[in-house]
Amino acid sequence: MSQPTRSRLAAVLASISLSALVAGCATVGPDFARPDAPASSGYAMPGDLARSEARLDSASAAAGPWWNAFNSPALDAVIRQAIADSPTIGEADATLRQAQSALAQARGAAGPQVDMNASAKRERANLQAFGFTGFGDIELSNPTFNLYSVGGGIGYDLDLFGGQRRRIEGAAARAQAQAQRADAAYLTLTSNVALQALTIATLQAQIDAVDAMIEADQANVDLVHRANALGGSTSTAKVAAQSQLEEDRALLPPLRGQLASARHALAVLVGHAPADWTAPDFRLSQMALTSPVPVALPSELVRKRPDILAAEADLHAATADIGVATADLYPNIALTSSLTQGSLKVGDIFSYDASAWDLAAGLTAPLYNGGALKARRQQAREAAQASSARYRQTVLIAFGQVADALSALAADDEAIAAYSRSQAQADERLRLSRIAYEKGGGTLLDVLDAQRQAHDIQASLARAQGQRLADAVRLFAASGADWRTAT
Repeated sequence: MSQPTRSRLAAVLASISLSALVAGCATVGPDFARPDAPASSGYAMPGDLARSEARLDSASAAAGPWWNAFNSPALDAVIRQAIADSPTIGEADATLRQAQSALAQARGAAGPQVDMNASAKRERANLQAFGFTGFGDIELSNPTFNLYSVGGGIGYDLDLFGGQRRRIEGAAARAQAQAQRADAAYLTLTSNVALQALTIATLQAQIDAVDAMIEADQANVDLVHRANALGGSTSTAKVAAQSQLEEDRALLPPLRGQLASARHALAVLVGHAPADWTAPDFRLSQMALTSPVPVALPSELVRKRPDILAAEADLHAATADIGVATADLYPNIALTSSLTQGSLKVGDIFSYDASAWDLAAGLTAPLYNGGALKARRQQAREAAQASSARYRQTVLIAFGQVADALSALAADDEAIAAYSRSQAQADERLRLSRIAYEKGGGTLLDVLDAQRQAHDIQASLARAQGQRLADAVRLFAASGADWRTAT
């Protein structure tokens, strides 16, 4: 490229660069202001049960992912596998990358746009089409020739009123919203895996209780047979004992069916077909919450719970959209420049005589559009109002979920304490009923009734223990607990 050509191209680039520096002094539309944190100091409604397995102190959160609080290596392994293999997480991560690419696209579109073109063609010109047929007796023939060209163009939108900057702001906010939704997907998945594991453990505890009951029923049958052999029992007692045994055996199939469904559901959460994966044998005795759940204060919760932060980012994006629509109401200037080198011979293509260039500034301004642009701005304003309402609703739902989980934990503690006391009384009644029957001072019906009561209380206690752990999981999720695993 010759020196004059390079000088002209440098002048074009310098002009556009200078324009980029001085342009954009105005950015129309409202600036986003983060919603104020709530003034509430707690979650409980007057009259709610006092919390037990929770503490309003987010600073006391243990290091590592929230499920470490259950001290279950099996649970930790399954949740880590779900994070690695679940299609839900794969979808969330891909959607996040899509939003990040949209942000990169918006930033790229706001900068100078540089294009290059090159061509080589063989052409036959039609001189008669331009009125050239000859000079006197000399006829002109249409010439055939080669044409080579190379060049490029530069364009830059000065963005006088900040429409492009608002677009970038909105794209960044949407990417942030998607990042928070990805976090919410991780938190939801990990809590659902933990809940399913607790369902398995609770059902297994109920099955164990029924197995123990069946074993006791068989002991009653054997007891009746011995008494009958000695002439101290009737056929009615024998039938009653056998009937109780069969009745309790009938309790197992439904529980085993529920257990199978829970194990299958856990496999799907982990990201595997049930035939290709086996769920661990979770036990309530191996899953214990050893310390209270740390819960953030309301003013802190709105700054850490993913769905609230996603709603906040959506509000930010909607606010930026108002600026985009407002900027469309004002004039704008775009600078363009192009440089083309064209020649009939390849060797002459970069000579100064083969060069052509242009430098232009174009002004566009809306004059009349039937109110469409103003209507678009009003739509953006209303969309921002709707986004603000969704944010407030998201916060209220979050506070309600935390309050529910806190009350449920308090109720669980009371239920477990009551069932524990009842179980001790029922076990003692069953023991005394057996002794009385063996010594002839009681009836088999007394034994069966005491045994039924003990079984029911044992099963209820297992359900209450599983429910307390499940409510603790729900509280972890509601309080936006950290799901991130150590690398």
